[in-house]
Amino acid sequence: MSTPKDNDFAERRSAALLAKQALLEKFKAKPDENDPAVQAKIAERAARAEARELRAEEKRAELARKKEEEAARLAAIEAENAAEELARKAVADERVNRVVADEAERKAARDARYAARKQRKK
Repeated sequence: MSTPKDNDFAERRSAALLAKQALLEKFKAKPDENDPAVQAKIAERAARAEARELRAEEKRAELARKKEEEAARLAAIEAENAAEELARKAVADERVNRVVADEAERKAARDARYAARKQRKK
């Protein structure tokens, strides 16, 4: 930190007054809104804001497109899983039907043997 100069009260007060006056002059010197430079700045700000809105809209559209793609991908995966599940179920049903048919054949053969045995005993 710098050491303060040997300023007495009057000098500090006049420096503060000069600083306030400089600030006031800065605000008074503000150009009016009809000045071409001010108009250019306003137009530039409006163009930047419009470009920002355009980029935000593009970003929202991109996010929506990505969401749609993700939903379509998930739907395709879900459909594929459902098809696989149906195929597994069909294979399992075929096995069950085959086992039931084999059991029916064995039972019919057993019943035929039993009936033949009964016929021989008579």
